[in-house]
Amino acid sequence: MSPVPAEMHPALAFDSLFENQGNRTHLSVLDLVTDQLKHVAGKVSHLDRARIDEYTTSVREVEQRLSRMQTQDREEQSPTQGTWQRPPAGVPSRLDEHVRLMLDIVALAFQADRTRIATLLLTNNLSGQVYPFLGLKVDHHNYSHNWDGQEFAKITRFWVEQYSSLLQKLDSMQEGDGTVLDHSCIMLANEQWTAHSAPKIPLLMAGGLNGALTTGRSLDYEHAKERRMSSLLLTVMDRMGVIMPEFGNSKVQLPEL
Repeated sequence: MSPVPAEMHPALAFDSLFENQGNRTHLSVLDLVTDQLKHVAGKVSHLDRARIDEYTTSVREVEQRLSRMQTQDREEQSPTQGTWQRPPAGVPSRLDEHVRLMLDIVALAFQADRTRIATLLLTNNLSGQVYPFLGLKVDHHNYSHNWDGQEFAKITRFWVEQYSSLLQKLDSMQEGDGTVLDHSCIMLANEQWTAHSAPKIPLLMAGGLNGALTTGRSLDYEHAKERRMSSLLLTVMDRMGVIMPEFGNSKVQLPEL
C-alpha cells in the first residue's frame, strides 16, 4: 500500500477534495452542482436546507480566501519567476492564513464525509520556520533548544490555538444526534524535547468517536509499561472499528484509553 502524497498547497488540496480539475478551476465548485442543490433543496426539510446552506457557505468562503491569497501572492511574485500558475508554485507566504486554510479544508472534508482520516504536519523542531507575526525573529529550531523559554512557548501556543480553532469549527457542524467533533478523534502531538531526545510527548485528543472514547481526562503514561505511540494508534484504530493484531512495533493497546 502506497502512502498518500503530501499536499502543501491549499488550492490543490481544495481541488482534490472537490475533484475540481482542468478548465473548471476558474469556476466555483458550487457552479457545478447548482441544479442538484436546487433539486435537493425542494425535497428536504427546513433543517436540512439550513445545513446545506451552512455547508455551501463554508465552501464559498474557503474559495474566496484561496482567491485572495493567490492574487496577493501573484502581486508579490518577482517578474523573473515567469508566468503565474494556479496554484502557487511555492508555499504561500502568510503562514497563519496558510494553516487556517488547510484546517478549514480538513473540516470541509469531514463535514462532507469525503474522508474521515487526515494528517496535517504543522511544523517540527528541526524547522527553519520563522514567526514574524508573533514578534519572533529567530527560526523555530533555534528556539526549540530552549524549549522551556518564552519564545518557544509562544510558538507552541500559536499551534495549539490553530488546533483549538479546528475543534471549534468541527463542534459547530451538526451531524446526526451530535456534531462532527463528537464523531471524530482529533489528536495534536507536540514533540517537546531537550538535548535531541524525546522521552515525553505531550498529546491532546478531542472528540469522543461517537462515545468510543472518554474525554475530559488527563492520563499520565510516563511510568507505564506500555506507552508506545504505536500502542496509542492501535487503540484508536480499534475504537474506530479497524481491528488489527498489531501496528508498528506494538501488539498491545494502550490501557485506560
